[in-house]
Amino acid sequence: MAQDDEKKVASEAHEIPIESADAEETANASSAPEEVEPETAEEVEAEVIEPEAEPEATPEAAAEETAFADAVEAEALEGEEVPTLDELAQAKADAAAMRDRYLRLQADWDNFRKRTAEQNAEMRQRATERLMEDVLPVLDDFERAIAHASQNGETGLLDGVKAISTKLNEVLAKHGLEPIGEPGEPFDAIAHQAVATVPDDSVPDETVAQVYQKGYRMGGKVIRSAMVTITTGGPRREAEDDK
Repeated sequence: MAQDDEKKVASEAHEIPIESADAEETANASSAPEEVEPETAEEVEAEVIEPEAEPEATPEAAAEETAFADAVEAEALEGEEVPTLDELAQAKADAAAMRDRYLRLQADWDNFRKRTAEQNAEMRQRATERLMEDVLPVLDDFERAIAHASQNGETGLLDGVKAISTKLNEVLAKHGLEPIGEPGEPFDAIAHQAVATVPDDSVPDETVAQVYQKGYRMGGKVIRSAMVTITTGGPRREAEDDK
């Protein structure tokens, strides 16, 4: 008896995994997705959604668009004031007045320019006349010295010429003319024109030794350089900055 019970229990325990395996296969078969047959080319093309065709423009729609554009333009111009005929006439009159004023100012400027040029030329002429008026007495002295030498010989001619020269220098100095070139003064490349050199070690180097022709300065400007000879071989002249 006991042996029969043990055989029965063993057989039941051996059958349990078989039943569980069958159940698992059944569950997997039920949960697996069903295979879908591929669609044909005709079915795919039928599923493509074609774009909707735009509605054709009708005369009524075009008229509505034109009316809308006109309304927008009218609204934009609503804030602007349209000038009246009187305002237009006043604007034209103002423009004409401004143009006339411009032409008058241009003419006045041209006249001023011409008048200023004439005044400057006249001032130069007057300055030259004043210089000539001061030089005329010197010419008179030259004529009297020549007449005296012709009548009385050369006696006293040298003193007369010296006096005339002194008087002429005074007239020119009165009008701002200054002579340039004195022996013993330092050489200046602007005021002097060196035409020769003289060896002399008793004076500083580049000292004016002799003046062949005087130069002149007027208003601080050298109008003619003096022709001079300068010394060489002497000691170096100290610059003004070194003193």
